[in-house]
Amino acid sequence: MWNNGRSGGILLHPTSLPNQFGIGDLGKNAYYFIDFLHKHKQCLWQILPLGITGYGDSPYSSFSSYAGNPFLISPEKLIEVKILSLSEIEDKGFPQSKVDYGTVIPYKWELTKQAFHNFSQDSNHFLHKEFISFQEKQKHWLDDFALFMTIKELNNFKPWNLWEDPLKYRQSRTLETWNNEYYEEILFQKFVQFIFFKQWMDLRNYANQRDILIIGDIPIFVAYDSSDVWANPSLFMLNKQREMIYIAGVPPDYFSTMGQRWGNPLYRWDVHKRQKYRWWFQRILHSFSLVNILRIDHFRGFEAYWRIPALEPTINGSWISGPGYDFFKRLKQRYGILPIIAEDLGVITPAVDLLLQKTRFPGMCVLQFAFGGFESEYYKNRYLPHNYQKNCIVYTGTHDNDTTKSWFENAPSEIQDHVLNYLKSNGKDITGDLIRLAWASVANMSVIPLQDLLRLDTKSRMNLPGRETGNWQWRFTWDQITPEEGLELKTLSKLYGR
Repeated sequence: MWNNGRSGGILLHPTSLPNQFGIGDLGKNAYYFIDFLHKHKQCLWQILPLGITGYGDSPYSSFSSYAGNPFLISPEKLIEVKILSLSEIEDKGFPQSKVDYGTVIPYKWELTKQAFHNFSQDSNHFLHKEFISFQEKQKHWLDDFALFMTIKELNNFKPWNLWEDPLKYRQSRTLETWNNEYYEEILFQKFVQFIFFKQWMDLRNYANQRDILIIGDIPIFVAYDSSDVWANPSLFMLNKQREMIYIAGVPPDYFSTMGQRWGNPLYRWDVHKRQKYRWWFQRILHSFSLVNILRIDHFRGFEAYWRIPALEPTINGSWISGPGYDFFKRLKQRYGILPIIAEDLGVITPAVDLLLQKTRFPGMCVLQFAFGGFESEYYKNRYLPHNYQKNCIVYTGTHDNDTTKSWFENAPSEIQDHVLNYLKSNGKDITGDLIRLAWASVANMSVIPLQDLLRLDTKSRMNLPGRETGNWQWRFTWDQITPEEGLELKTLSKLYGR
């Protein structure tokens, strides 16, 4: 068990930060946000996965579990290191309240390509040695990823399973030919990752110097159309044609009454175990090079995962045993106690609870799940604060929940009554009452989405599980944050010792 002490903070993905470039990035507004947290005595900044997003723009569906998202690169920071000029940045008049990925993505790609051109033309630029060092240190994933993205771009972004066989099956001569013929295009992909990691590490260091820890997020599954699967097909449940045999998903739960058909490939856990989980452990260590605390998404999948036949159009499937405690025991034996949070939401069984107890990781307690269900022993609900252990992290809601304001307004009357009675509230500021409840609880850590601090409604929701469009777009503007919100955080943290 690791203990961060009593602390509090905000959940906000960098894409939601304000600026003129259409999508939040790692520039000055990220630093301003850290200053805001520091000024108001917050210790935690929780983000979503930082990977390069694929179809649907979801940070949980990435072309690589290692690569950073190039659309988070700050043009302002490129100007600071003199590989982009102010005259090369055109103000496109992007919307401030949401990300329009269709227009932002080509705009940001053009800026990074211009920066690469300028960098390549300046043989004396001070970053060249650092770029070479980065390529060597990250070679174990970077070479495959850069080649993968180059092939995709030159094949109209077709999924890798639709490439010509020599590429699909990674024939060595073909790959060598591509590496030689498209050297510059591949080098560009590596340059983009170099810039992302440089900007991110500068930002992380700035946060840590101000006593703010960053909570990152590692998805349990990877995307089928990713360099991970293309480069490591033996680790996944694929047939000889490298098509998926089974896919991931979940039956109905809190987040979706219809269940979810995620479509990710499933692991051959027997192969991973024979290899002493080397691929997985490298992935975890890479994540810890970027963040201070790591949230493992869909933790229950390590005990048992929902397996759906790939050709099954519905969510019909079955629970299959995962690697269980053996995975975490070996992780601890090799690397010691790591600051990991288990995302233990969804369908939780006694076996999942036992696994969590063995790992001694803090689990998640979401207040929106605490109320209602008036059975005879409803007060035993694990998400009610009087049932918490110290070793947990409490949220009003997560990125998958509606905002607390809209959740309460749309909740059935019995849930509303339970909330009002539990809080002894007059109902005028339910969100504020629940924030106070989180901060007052015995949970070692408490985190709220920025939307809840700002008392926003469902129009500012980050993600609706199962919805195909309209997710991951929300952004805030600085004029939405008044001195009252900062004072609220500071006062609560002082009052409740966070």
